[in-house]
Amino acid sequence: MKHAFAMLLLLSSPVLAEDMEDGGTLNPEEMSINRVLENAARGEVDMSSCASGYFITKAGRHVQARQVFEACAAAGYTGAMHWMSQLDNNGLGGDYDPDSAAEWDKRAADLGDPVGKFNYGLDLMRGHGVPQDEALGRSYVDEAAEDGLLIAKRLQGANYDLDEVTPDADDWKYAPLF
Repeated sequence: MKHAFAMLLLLSSPVLAEDMEDGGTLNPEEMSINRVLENAARGEVDMSSCASGYFITKAGRHVQARQVFEACAAAGYTGAMHWMSQLDNNGLGGDYDPDSAAEWDKRAADLGDPVGKFNYGLDLMRGHGVPQDEALGRSYVDEAAEDGLLIAKRLQGANYDLDEVTPDADDWKYAPLF
């Protein structure tokens, strides 16, 4: 009986994750950052894994967050496009790249995302990452406001005064280069 109990205990205990030649991986990691990164590398993303990118970047792992957000953006998740813009606009996990940041904003805007419209409108109004075009920028902000985005309505109410929505600590970033 003692041997039968020991055998039952061994058979019921978890097997360490290992690749099986014909059966795949036994006990793969689940609900971990490593699993999210592996899935993103394969282009297998969903809303939960894309949301995990937020926690990854807040942990200061910007390179890994960028990997997740790039895969999610490629799958059409506009929230990931906002994060890619934020990472590029602040040089997190890569170089400071306002052109790329504006392109991410435009991609989200082109997909009808109100935050993307608002952010791209700001890019255009400032001439940050794109040639300055205040009229076109205002039209993007107006679309975002029509979509119900409160901060866009706030900017309209302030007669498009960018100081209304941008902290003065960022003035250096948006100052004209010439």
